[in-house]
Amino acid sequence: MKVVEKFISINGEGKRAGELAVFVRFKGCNLRCSYCDTLWALEPNCPFSEETPEEITNYILKTKIKNVTLTGGEPLIQSEIKRLIELILSSNKEIRLEIETNGAVPLKDFIDNSSSRLSFTMDYKLPSSGFENFMNLVNFQYLTKNDSVKFVVGSMEDLFKAKQIIEQFDLITKGITIFFSPVFGKIELTKIVDFIKENTLNDVKMQLQMHKYIWHPDTRGV
Repeated sequence: MKVVEKFISINGEGKRAGELAVFVRFKGCNLRCSYCDTLWALEPNCPFSEETPEEITNYILKTKIKNVTLTGGEPLIQSEIKRLIELILSSNKEIRLEIETNGAVPLKDFIDNSSSRLSFTMDYKLPSSGFENFMNLVNFQYLTKNDSVKFVVGSMEDLFKAKQIIEQFDLITKGITIFFSPVFGKIELTKIVDFIKENTLNDVKMQLQMHKYIWHPDTRGV
């Protein structure tokens, strides 16, 4: 598996924002969104280490950290990702595994409804990303209350489309956690708050990427 970095930090976003976590970032992605903040991990010449699922799991266990995030790039395109998921979940019953995925990879074969310790944070790519047409809408059938949908918003058009998707797939009623995350520096934060208020979007959470306010936005390994 192509690993570009492994590190310990706090979760900068998601359900466990602010909590200690161990991150494993993989090389490569099947999309290239306009606002991507990890483009360096997508480049063909990006340095990486080839690691087995066993080696990655051993690293995670040595940290003694309960929250584990697999990210990228796009982790689900790694050839041995299913084996890694199984190993992590079976290695320690206290581990809570989050997988950040871009919405373009089918989730059916990965979601394990028997494990409340596995969750997916799935992006829905809105118009400003340039890749909305790549979204796999079937994925909404498999998301559960363990999972989250993140809408990265950079414009009013994005906000209206996010609302449409929330309603179309009844995400709030299903108990799926919903985040509005602004493209850093591209939209006034008050516009997102006003949109949530004006449309009475109960249970939708606006969330800033905490790590970009603690460290410089381009800082790696945090």
